[in-house]
Amino acid sequence: VQLVESGGGLVQPGGSLRLSCAASGFIFSSYAMGWARQVPGKGLEWVSGIYTDYNTYYADSVKGRFTISRDNAKSTVYLQMSSLKPSDTALYYCAVPFHPDLELPSGSWGRGTQVTVSS
Repeated sequence: VQLVESGGGLVQPGGSLRLSCAASGFIFSSYAMGWARQVPGKGLEWVSGIYTDYNTYYADSVKGRFTISRDNAKSTVYLQMSSLKPSDTALYYCAVPFHPDLELPSGSWGRGTQVTVSS
């Protein structure tokens, strides 16, 4: 299993970023995919997930601001982040499988992409 995240960077409050996660080594369309994040000094938390039927999950802190999507043909999952806040600053990871009750970390993870929200 290989998961490679991209798209992070420095953005001002209120700005947007789109994260991508290219997956390989497993049957992508058969698994729920998730995005998690870690703030320095704090634990990992699920941010969003998308199931094989395209149903989605969002943490309360990002509802209405983040949108997850998947492209099974490209084995890629995306996280569109809008109205970003300084509190969204974290290292964002792509992970498989996703379930909101799944203890973190578990399964397979990418190396992460840094998102910094600052003026």
